[in-house]
Formats: sequence, structure tokens, C-alpha cells
Amino acid sequence: MIRLHNTLSGKSEEFKPLQANEVTLYTCGPTVYNYAHIGNFRTFVFEDLLRRFLELKGFKVKHVMNITDVDDKTITGAAKEKKTLQEYTAFYTQAFLEDMKTLNMLSPTLQPHATDSIPDMIALIDQLIKKSIAYQAEDKSIYYRVSKFERYGSLSKKKLDGNIAGARVAVDEYEKEEGADFVLWKAAKEGEPSWDSPWGKGRPGWHIECSAMCMRHLGETIDIHAGGEDLVFPHHENEIAQSEAATGKPFVNYWLHAKHLLVNNEKMSKSKGNFFTLRDLLAKGYDPMAIRYTLLSVHYRHSLNFTLESLKEAREIIEKLDNCFWACVSRLGRTSYPACDPTYWQNMICGPAFDEMTKWMGDDLNVSAVFAEFFEIVTEINKNLDKMDEQGLKACIEFFKTADRLFGFDIAFLESIPRDVVKKLKQYSDARKEKNFAGSDALRKEIEKLGWLVKDGRPGEPSTVKKIRRTWDIKK
Repeated sequence: MIRLHNTLSGKSEEFKPLQANEVTLYTCGPTVYNYAHIGNFRTFVFEDLLRRFLELKGFKVKHVMNITDVDDKTITGAAKEKKTLQEYTAFYTQAFLEDMKTLNMLSPTLQPHATDSIPDMIALIDQLIKKSIAYQAEDKSIYYRVSKFERYGSLSKKKLDGNIAGARVAVDEYEKEEGADFVLWKAAKEGEPSWDSPWGKGRPGWHIECSAMCMRHLGETIDIHAGGEDLVFPHHENEIAQSEAATGKPFVNYWLHAKHLLVNNEKMSKSKGNFFTLRDLLAKGYDPMAIRYTLLSVHYRHSLNFTLESLKEAREIIEKLDNCFWACVSRLGRTSYPACDPTYWQNMICGPAFDEMTKWMGDDLNVSAVFAEFFEIVTEINKNLDKMDEQGLKACIEFFKTADRLFGFDIAFLESIPRDVVKKLKQYSDARKEKNFAGSDALRKEIEKLGWLVKDGRPGEPSTVKKIRRTWDIKK
């Protein structure tokens, strides 16, 4: 059974998708006006873990993540750099896709751009106007009448009187009826990108973009909508109001939100010198999988305090996993193995142990308990490596491959050691036995040039190798 904490109800609920064995998932993607920062990626990586878990449980997940490529920030940025909107946003869209790959995130099933979905937004706004839920103001922009939607505030638990009136924009900034009303279509301004519509040239408001793209690609009611807690109000609240007023149906069954990321216990800010993009951290030499582990290490509904020291600790954890995996792989292909129960490791690694991990994952992605179980198994493998037969080693390798499917740490990205590396490793071991240390040092360097590190065992134990983690191009 899977239980998820639903922001809408404020409770943990059993997850029951609309269609058996299928899940519709919408996640709010980036606004491509700059490089994404680690606070953004805290949310994106949590959403990636959610999807990986659902797929590991056998669900077919249709995942839509939008690209916001038209809003105030993208327009301002393009004008500042004297570029077209498309040129400006294409650069940061590509950068985001590269960053996703760097963190080993699964590609969404669909990744629609707002500028490619304008007709869908116009059609949705037209529905709302016909129902008198939206109106055109004197400035020619189209606004949503919040007072017409009785359930407004159900997600954020905010009340209209006093809390929402005047939110986000000042009442007199636009010519709208009430301060709580929000813009659906902004009338064109000179020098800004615009599109034709029944109400004149203009561009969509931010909130209508996600409603239109979500419903077009996933349907009028979806299973899960996820994002950061900063999106609960007003963005997700407005998505509900727009979508449900238009269709008369529930928009989303389960809302999931990740808490803020802090840096050194403070809100991330450029003025405080604690603002990091992913590329900033890569440029400092931090390993992408250590970054991924750090972002996943705290439950998504708890604040994560991100420090550079935590990245060093995470690097040690990833290295421990690497070493254990490659120690298993290095021991395959021996001429003889110790005698042992042929079913013991198969049952321990591929059976109850992983069942325990997925049970904790089913408890609203309880990563603390999952990682505790995971590291306990890794410790047990390390203690018994030289007692395992071939089947036991293969069971451990399969365990790491399955863990990769869940965590995305990319430990088992290769499953075997190339023959030339195996040959040189044997020559290296022979040279050490003969106390030919100059020869063994030369062979160690040759193996390293091939992309592998030699790890010497304790006296009487064989030397092993592990693959050097891939390097990442930093384009900035």
C-alpha cells in the first residue's frame, strides 16, 4: 500500500490512481530566465524520486513537466540581453535539460512549452468568460473573479476576507474588480511579445499556463500534482480555481509539496553569498551524485539545511556505495568460490530486505527509514564479500541495479569490467606479489588512464577496481 500526504486534505491518504496501474503526474517545471538553483532542484529531485518509486511499484507513469518560457522574468531578461524571447529562453531551457541529465533525473514523458500552448490557454479563458467567471477590464486584460469560486482557499487554507484581497499585486495596479482577482490574459504592451486572441493582442498570465498544459496532456482530472511549497499560494490555488470552474470536475486528487531548502540555516540569497546553482557546485568540484543524495537525504516535507560540509559527507557515502558495488563485480569470474548456501544471499538481498525498503517508501516516501535499511544491507555485503559464491555476488549486483532504479545514484551504470582492465589488474597483482613495486605503480597509472581506480585489499585479499565516475561538462 502507498500512502501520500495530500496538501488539499492535510492528511496522509492511501493512494488510489484513477486508472489501475497508471498514474498521471504533473510537476511545475522551471521558468527559463536563468540557471536553476539548488532550491529548485530540491523539488525536482523529490519529484523524480516519487516517479521512480511509482514505476518500481509497477505503475506506468505519464509525467508532464512544463517549461514556462513567457512571463515577466523571461521578457525582461530577453529585453536586457537584446534577444528575442525564443533565443533567450532556448538557452536556459537547454541548460536546464543538461542539469537534469547531470543529476540523473528521468526525462518527463512530455515537456510542453507555454509558448506552444497559447491556443489551449485561449480556449480555457473563453470557457471562463462564457460562465461569467472571467471578465475583461478597461485595460483590455482578462481577469478571474475569485469571488465566484466558493472553494477558493481550500488548498492553502487562506480565507478571502483580509488574507487574499490585494494579494500578489496592488489593487490599483490593474483595473480589476477586486484585489483578489488575478490575471488570465495580459493586454499587449509596446515592445513585448504578444499573440492574437478574441480580446486583442496579449499574452497569458502565469497561472493559466499550467492549467491549460496539464489538462491538455493529462485530462481534466489527474492523479498527482507536485511542486514546491512556495507554489501552494497563489499558483496552485489559482490552478484549482481556473480548472474546476471551467470543467466542474476535481482538478487534482493528490497535491504534494516539498518544503524550502535553507543554506547554512538561512534562506538562500545572493546578498548573503549562499546562493548556489547546480553549476556553481560542479565548478567547485562537487560530485553530481553527492548533490543528488544531499537533496534526497531529508524527507520532502521537512526543511533541508544544505551545507557544503553535507556534500563532503554525501561524497563519502556515494564512494562507499561505489566501492561495495565494484567489489562485488571484481569478484565475479573467479575460478573457484567459497562454499555457501546458494539461496542465502538471493533471499536476503532480493527478497525481504528490498521489500522492507519499499514498505518505508510507501509511507509518504520515508527516506530516513529507507536509507537506514539500505546502508545496513551495504554494510552486511561488505562484511561477507569473501564468503559469497557466484550467485550471491550476482544477487548483490542486482540489488544495486534495483536501488539505482529507485534512488538514481547511478552506482551500477556499468555492470562489468572490460577485459583489458581485468588483464592489467592481474598483471598489477602479480607485480605486487613479486614485490615489483615500480612495475605495479606503472600498471596502476595505466589502469587509471583507462578510467578505473585500483583498490588494494587487506593482506591475503585480492585487489579490485572501480570505475571512475563520469566527468560533466560545465557550460556557463
